[in-house]
Order: sequence, then C-alpha cells, then structure tokens
Amino acid sequence: MGVFTHESQETSVIAPARLFKALFLDSDNLIQKVLPQAIKSTEIIEGNGGPGTIKKITFGEASKFKYAKHRIDALDPENCTYSFSVIEGDALTVMESVSTEIKCVASPDGGSIMKSTTKYQTKGDFQLKEEQIQAAIEKAAGLLKAVEAYLVAHPDLYK
Repeated sequence: MGVFTHESQETSVIAPARLFKALFLDSDNLIQKVLPQAIKSTEIIEGNGGPGTIKKITFGEASKFKYAKHRIDALDPENCTYSFSVIEGDALTVMESVSTEIKCVASPDGGSIMKSTTKYQTKGDFQLKEEQIQAAIEKAAGLLKAVEAYLVAHPDLYK
C-alpha cells in the first residue's frame, strides 16, 4: 500500500465566492447541465448537503467509470473551502481511498486560484503513475473551464 499526495492549482476569471457557489454548493444541478456527457446524475444518499453527506455520482458516456460515492468531509462557503473523499465506486478498484481538499482564493486580476491537494492511498503494491494523476487533473481542469465558460455566458447566476 502506498500513499501519494499531489498538489495542483488552476486559475479562473470568475471571483472565488461565485465560483465556489457554482462548483460546490450547486454542483449537483449545474454540472449535469454543463457537462452531461461527464455526469449523468447526482443524488444525495445520506445527509443534508453539509459535512457527512454522501452523494452517488453516476458518470456519463464520456467516463470510463460508472459511478462513485463521495462523502463531503468539510464545506466552508465563507472561506471557499471544500473537501471530500471517494468512499465507493469502480474508480476504487486499485485504491483504498482518494481524498481531496480544495481552496478557492482571489487572484490579483479579480478572478480565482483554485488550489487542491489530493491524497491517493493505493491497494497492495499498485503504483500510481504520473500520467494517471495528470489525466485526473486534466479532467478536473476541463470541468472548471466548462463551468467558467457557463458562468461568463450567464453573468447573473450565483451572485
């Protein structure tokens, strides 16, 4: 078993509070509209949307995975921080767990810098490859850019 930690950051032209609302507070509705090929549906299995909530995400045709269950570990809209753990799903065949912490901060140009730290705990002697991590980062960046484009096109949403 190995533990791998990866840090990354992405930038956006959208201010932190607005981006946070779209990506984390209303993601269950918005992501399906913006990227239906990536996320088919999201349902709350347990909880009220705050920490401890468990969500089942059913992926769309563009994904090689069918579903994942996420547990919200922390949610702080005031400080634009969010963390979650993948607790079940076909993405965990070689992983014990995957947990991610995200913080959205203001950038000097009025937009945002989204900083994330992901910890991968693998099963057995499985070795996580850099290209696998990069593929996950590219998918997350693509999701961010799609939401950003949607928010630019709809400036009155999530004010």
